[in-house]
Amino acid sequence: MSMLKFKTLRHVHRFFAPIMLLPIILTVLTGSLYQLADITGHGDSFDWILDAHKGHFGPLNLEAIYPFLNSLGLLLLVVTGIIMWFQVKHRSPKHLNPNL
Repeated sequence: MSMLKFKTLRHVHRFFAPIMLLPIILTVLTGSLYQLADITGHGDSFDWILDAHKGHFGPLNLEAIYPFLNSLGLLLLVVTGIIMWFQVKHRSPKHLNPNL
């Protein structure tokens, strides 16, 4: 992969990473909190958490596309991250410190 393509890939990854951070954290937290409420028998009182988990944010209802956007964004970050990781030349600790 040429250096230009690697830089483009890195820019794509850096652009999407902060954008995807909020929905992924929101999904993880709301899913865990609702599960905890449901296990303790209070799930009915916390349906609003389940709504947020599914992508229903008050007047903005993204339930039909929220899971797909979340999964596509995460998949994009995983793929670009793995490609970048394989492009970096890894050095063993022996090469980093010649005195070893």
